[in-house]
Amino acid sequence: MSTETASSSTRPRTGLDRYFSITERGSTVSREVRGGLVTFVTMVYIVVLNPLIIGTVKDVDGNYLGGGQAPALAAVAAVTALVACVLTIAMGLIGRYPFALATGLGLNAFVAFQVATQMSWPAAMGMVVIEGLVITVLVLTGFRVAVFRAIPPQLKSAIAVGIGLFIALIGLVDAGFVRRGAGTPVEIGIGGHLNGWPTLVFVIGVLVTAVLMARNVRGAILIGIVVCTVLAVIVEAVGDIGSQTDATGKVVNPKGWALNVPSFEGKDFGPPDLGLLGQFSLGAGFSAVGIVAAVVIVFALVLSDFFDVMGTTIGLAQEAELLDEDGQLPNLQPVLLVDGLAAVAGGAAGASSATTYIESAAGIGDGARTGLASVVTGLLFGITVFLSPLAQFVPSEAAAPALVVVGVLMMRQVRNIDFHSIELAVPAFLTIVLMPFTYSIVNGVGVGFVSYVVLQAAVGKARVVHPLMWGVAVFFAIYFALEPLKTLFGIS
Repeated sequence: MSTETASSSTRPRTGLDRYFSITERGSTVSREVRGGLVTFVTMVYIVVLNPLIIGTVKDVDGNYLGGGQAPALAAVAAVTALVACVLTIAMGLIGRYPFALATGLGLNAFVAFQVATQMSWPAAMGMVVIEGLVITVLVLTGFRVAVFRAIPPQLKSAIAVGIGLFIALIGLVDAGFVRRGAGTPVEIGIGGHLNGWPTLVFVIGVLVTAVLMARNVRGAILIGIVVCTVLAVIVEAVGDIGSQTDATGKVVNPKGWALNVPSFEGKDFGPPDLGLLGQFSLGAGFSAVGIVAAVVIVFALVLSDFFDVMGTTIGLAQEAELLDEDGQLPNLQPVLLVDGLAAVAGGAAGASSATTYIESAAGIGDGARTGLASVVTGLLFGITVFLSPLAQFVPSEAAAPALVVVGVLMMRQVRNIDFHSIELAVPAFLTIVLMPFTYSIVNGVGVGFVSYVVLQAAVGKARVVHPLMWGVAVFFAIYFALEPLKTLFGIS
């Protein structure tokens, strides 16, 4: 026991102290409050980024999230903040650990670009709710840990890296830094040149955010977004640049702002719009794409959420020195249960699946050790709900740098992959590159799993492959061959 812990144990213990085990974990109320604030500042950027990802993609019916013909960015921001508020407070009160939750980056990209493009937005959110229910059942049955142990660690790292590259690519595309080329599939900027003030704002944003993070500045991502938004406002006021597209969505000004024009003109800054709450359908997804494809979608969502949370939770607990002598987190079941219910809540609210955030490490690094810090973070997100209309004011060029930086952070997992072993390197490589190259997380995961099983069997290591991995690989093989199988058996 540390000197600080020993001395703190002599202080009178209040009900608040006993409930959150503040003294027992060597912390203080003031430290928990400060840690909760730091975590909030570090991760509140999601209130801006989530609308940028799920709020700007049309579903199969040509509608944006919310059913309109224009992005409902303020509404997405409002429900994003609301879900983060409710679930982070729940984690603090039930899990009693300093873990904050919000809409998961990577999961929201999958929902936007792979699910909503095949069905309506209510159906897509219904898939998210089902995913959350499955996760919750897996937690209650103890199956989650069993599956977690079945996936090779290097494939877990490859999935994280692939999602990071996918998120970074989304940021580059949304900012107009990478565009569809005339003679090539993609090109830099316009005609191979970085033209336009909005592109300059994006470049400055990446550099500012990177410098702040290199200097270990708390809330670097949020500060970068704020600085770039202010710069964008000045640029728009001086240059009168305008939007890239007209009212019909046709590109008329390639050098204009891709999403929001950073000016007060035409903006509605009224009360928060919570109209997305309850806009989900549990059965519509199965009707839209068929049972097999819908099951694969749910499986892909479960897989992404499943392993990301397990790794994040253990990593945070280890950093906070909360693991026991066996390397396990005490009272883990409530933590995973809240996280599973967060996915349900995220889908039901129209914000996409919510999950535990690695940015909680910022608050832990500042001294947070208990659920009180999470309660503080959640209350601050509650205040943010009323500031959500500001999301329609932030151009994508100011927010997209955060996606690139998050991609950099996730890329660090590549160090855990042994590229000297071909039977491991090939599946990991395919997992990583196919996510951004095909704009699909599920494609990367599926090909990685199938190739891993095939190569392990080919080199005589079939027995080291967990039976669950064989089952998953067969499932994905059927998924990829679904159309030829339908033709072979005459299924329409």
